[in-house]
Amino acid sequence: MSMELDLAPADADSEYAEQQFLSGDLTVLTEHHTAPHGSHSYVVAHDGSVTWGVPGEPQVAAIKVARDLSLNTFTMETAYHATVPFAQNWLIEHGCPPEQMAEVGAGFSTPADDLTVRIEARIRESGARYEVIESQTSDYDPCEAWTLTRDGEAVQGPIRLFLEEGDSNAHTYTLREGAFADEETALRWLDDRSTPLPQPPEHLGKAAALRTRAALARSAGSSEIPKTAPGAHQSAAAVPVQRPVQGRLL
Repeated sequence: MSMELDLAPADADSEYAEQQFLSGDLTVLTEHHTAPHGSHSYVVAHDGSVTWGVPGEPQVAAIKVARDLSLNTFTMETAYHATVPFAQNWLIEHGCPPEQMAEVGAGFSTPADDLTVRIEARIRESGARYEVIESQTSDYDPCEAWTLTRDGEAVQGPIRLFLEEGDSNAHTYTLREGAFADEETALRWLDDRSTPLPQPPEHLGKAAALRTRAALARSAGSSEIPKTAPGAHQSAAAVPVQRPVQGRLL
């Protein structure tokens, strides 16, 4: 992402925001620039300078730049997040087309499984559903980032913890969601971790429903198999469909 070399900041906040970034510190993960003249830019970047600051601070920057070419000025808004999907969500809420925020450049760590992909997509497209309470990022052992939120749509367990854990050897990461009754219980779990991350109640219901549908499908399928002559053999192979996953920087 290039800085605004030919334009002046339109206000003090934009001037301050621009001064916080040095181009050498930013690794762009995904970006979108409006056509034809690039009046708006939306960028998700990893800010390497944060790793030398206060431990635990979020390192993923969401950056929105709006240019007024008639006045040769620009405004810049920024927000820091622990993980990429929350940064993407912020940019979408600030005007970026959602489809332009789904791709992350190649060469970064990738999701380890399909559940990670689904949770990331839900966060990215959640609008104002999740109110961020607190977050923490760890570069070393354990290599992880978590975001503690309040889910505005949850009936049970409204405190939701999104825990991203990285595998540096495999260059992959997983993202999981946990549900808690209150913030104190969630923070105690983070300190202890002697029990599995509590699954959201609605996920347990969905899992049971999927198992029921699968059982019914197997039952219906077996009842519809026609009788065959002695010695004949029938087989059916289910081929799993793998979803492509997107790259990202952990």
